[in-house]
Amino acid sequence: MQEDMLKTSWKQRVGIVIIAAILLGSSLAVYISILLGGNSSSVSTADDGLDQELISRLSDEYTEKSNEVNTEAKKYSDRYFNDFISYKSRVKAYNSMTINNNGLSHEDLKKGSGEKITEDTDYFMYYIGWCANEEVFDSSFDNIDNPTSLSAPLVNDGIIQGLTDGIIGMRFGGVREVSIPNELAYGDSMEICGGTDQALKFVVMTIEKSEPLATLSDELSLITQKLQYAYYGIDYDALFSDSTE
Repeated sequence: MQEDMLKTSWKQRVGIVIIAAILLGSSLAVYISILLGGNSSSVSTADDGLDQELISRLSDEYTEKSNEVNTEAKKYSDRYFNDFISYKSRVKAYNSMTINNNGLSHEDLKKGSGEKITEDTDYFMYYIGWCANEEVFDSSFDNIDNPTSLSAPLVNDGIIQGLTDGIIGMRFGGVREVSIPNELAYGDSMEICGGTDQALKFVVMTIEKSEPLATLSDELSLITQKLQYAYYGIDYDALFSDSTE
């Protein structure tokens, strides 16, 4: 989070509370679609009263920045794809009750040689996430059935608690399988694989968050936020601009 976002006036704080209530449901779906889906570059703007010019401009910025991210991310895919695809075979059925009873656990499939990850470490990661019935609900592959490349690696911001905690202690370059009980996954807040309160599994490869992809990813994330706010009739820049009022 950018430092200037923490320095808000009382009017801005009130606005944030209102926005949080508005965005709690449908904005989360948009966020997941863009950041985890990786391929969504358009947002419906059918609602009346929206600033269509702002939305159009931000949509163009999003598309342009996405292309920059994807171009840079291809270098990472060329380097890591052949290694990471070998772990696709780890996707197998499992017993959700066992994971829920045992709690958060992990198995290191490959020991990394880089820096050890702590709570304060920024990193990129490639991942495969699946449910007890072997259904892959998301992954870094361009196509889970016939993968040919990796999408841009995910940053560590905004991932579920169980995955955040399960990655701590890994070293860059390592691969880990993380088993996450439902209370540390999505719980009853999201339907996934046809239901809620699902225990989940992930295979994760962590790599160092390096330039220029790190900056490009941060810029894309900011544009995504602005586009979300614009979709609800809110000018992000006006809301978070420095104010002495």
